[in-house]
Amino acid sequence: MDLVTPDIGLLVWTGISFGLLYLILKKFAWGPILGAVNEREQSIKDALEAADKAKEEMESLKADNEKILKEARAEKDALLKEAREIKSKLISDAEEEAKLKSKKMVDEAKTAIQNEKNSAMNELRNTVVDLSIGIAEKVISEELADNDKQLKMIEDILEDSKLK
Repeated sequence: MDLVTPDIGLLVWTGISFGLLYLILKKFAWGPILGAVNEREQSIKDALEAADKAKEEMESLKADNEKILKEARAEKDALLKEAREIKSKLISDAEEEAKLKSKKMVDEAKTAIQNEKNSAMNELRNTVVDLSIGIAEKVISEELADNDKQLKMIEDILEDSKLK
């Protein structure tokens, strides 16, 4: 049983050596070890905070990128809409101009036709007048050849003029 029960002297020296070791470790080892552990803990906290900040910045950048993409799409849509409007305006302007030109050409053609018609009518009137005068001259010269017929015709004209 000697091995199981320790001697008092051994217990005292073991206690003293443990106490000295404890004081030496406390003074020289635990301070630096705890400082290193605390420093490591702080650097881990700082790294985690930096990672969280980086994550937030990435989310912010992602949101900004999405916003910029939306704006770019909206601008693209606006430009396409404007281009379509310009295209339709150009087409409608060209159609309107073509209508105006065709109407002007039709009006000019109608005017030219009316002028030709009037000219032809005047020429026809002149021809009819010339023919009528020629016929009238022949008829009158035959009727005026006889004096009795001349007097009778003058009397008839005077009577017709009195009646009216």
